[in-house]
Amino acid sequence: MKKLGIIGFGWLGNHIAKRLSEQYEIFATTTTASKIESIESKGYHASLIRFSHELYSEMKEWKVAKELDAIFICVPFSGLRGAKVPMNDKRQNLLNFLGDYKGQLFLASSTGVYPETEKEFTEDDQPAKEVESESFILEKFPETNILRLAGLMGGDRLLKNYNISGLDQLVNHIHYSDIVSVIEKMLENNSESKVYNVVAPIHPNKEEVINAQKDLPYNGERTAIGRTISPEKLITELDFEFQFPDPRYFHL
Repeated sequence: MKKLGIIGFGWLGNHIAKRLSEQYEIFATTTTASKIESIESKGYHASLIRFSHELYSEMKEWKVAKELDAIFICVPFSGLRGAKVPMNDKRQNLLNFLGDYKGQLFLASSTGVYPETEKEFTEDDQPAKEVESESFILEKFPETNILRLAGLMGGDRLLKNYNISGLDQLVNHIHYSDIVSVIEKMLENNSESKVYNVVAPIHPNKEEVINAQKDLPYNGERTAIGRTISPEKLITELDFEFQFPDPRYFHL
């Protein structure tokens, strides 16, 4: 059986492992000691690793790295939008942890790399080599696949469950099931050095989404202008079909 590493076993990492565990032996890292038992109870291997904001001179290469066919990095390496948070040491800690890894590598990035401008953005609008939170890993591992994930939704994560403002704004969301399907397809294709926007192709506004999830009618005007992220490159290159193309129906 092939082996998959998940660095940062949180909400998304759990969904990735759950889908792929029949094809891959799962090796996961967590920053929380109390999660070790829970992860191992699922049949996965767990390691306690913290990527602090200070350079850790004792950081060693992940012992199992050389055995892994692929690694998916779910740890955030950028601050909140607009926040100036030093990340150089944290990033270096990750690079040291990866060592001289030679397998397939994925970095979970965010559509937050695009500015708050009312237009449709494609990957070409922000080349990865010009994005600090992405370029750092490409310098050492140029074959890294970068997935710019939209707002993570699905399961208990539904817009109706949050206190939301700006109801007329268009959404850029993605269902976790489609994220895992993208990863699955890229693993099968042995993809390298790809940058994809992973976002549902339909962009209703927030009020439309909330009303649909509450089974209420929407009587407002359909917003046509806003900041949207295009998944066209992903659709074309991977011949990808979304299971959940419309955020209004992520709850179904």
